Amino acid sequence: MSDRVMITTRDGVADVRLNRADKMNALDPAMFEALVDAGTQIAARRDVRAVVLSGEGRAFCAGLDFTSFAAMAGGGGGGAKPVRNLFDRSSESPANHAQRAAWVWREVPVPVIAAIHGVAYGGGLQVALGADIRLVAPDAKLSVMEIKWGLVPDMSGTQTLRHLVRLDVAKELTFTGRVVSGTEAVALGLATHVADDPRAAALAMAAEIATKSPSAIRAAKRLLDEAVVTDVASGLALEQSLQSGLLGRPNQVEAVKSNLEKRPARFADPEA
Repeated sequence: MSDRVMITTRDGVADVRLNRADKMNALDPAMFEALVDAGTQIAARRDVRAVVLSGEGRAFCAGLDFTSFAAMAGGGGGGAKPVRNLFDRSSESPANHAQRAAWVWREVPVPVIAAIHGVAYGGGLQVALGADIRLVAPDAKLSVMEIKWGLVPDMSGTQTLRHLVRLDVAKELTFTGRVVSGTEAVALGLATHVADDPRAAALAMAAEIATKSPSAIRAAKRLLDEAVVTDVASGLALEQSLQSGLLGRPNQVEAVKSNLEKRPARFADPEA
């Protein structure tokens, strides 16, 4: 794991921290690699029940590091260490390498909570949009900033933003690059809740999620993610299929028993 991203795990919660505080966690080649690697590693773990994604220092993520843009676009050169082309695509995901730094959090089968403070600009906002839930400081600053540089969102932001805000709002933010506060972000639908200490609030929420049946939590994330992109018949069929796979299984039985016996549940990690 690159030192660009730190992961610590406790009681089923993976605490993932962007670790480039001197650059406000801006996205350089190493950060792209580290985010994809972190998400891929966590997705494969059966003991992780929730994830908190946050940034060290003064910001969540300031977006693309333009000092390394030439190296990223050209795949190296000029004596620089060669880096992976951002448009590279593999069979593991529909997302290319740049997109997957944000989209990989959608591929993680457990809830991902982004804790946003300082700024989340451009690619940094798109990383946050890949999370399932966003807790944001009231004075945080968020922007779909690509238009400032003559670009469009290209890290899966269009695929996440369109399910969070009205189309006209998405267009206004994308066409203008306007910076919104954390408080306005919640009002618009970009963020879930305002919190004075987003990371503490996210860790508390993740800890609560980790006390629930991990089998049901994973099924719920899959069900809700697919519900917004599928037809009614397919959605209803998936609902039935996932519920059938939960009923009577050990974790579902334990959920019932622990509630009736008024004690903390002792759930098993879900099978692969």
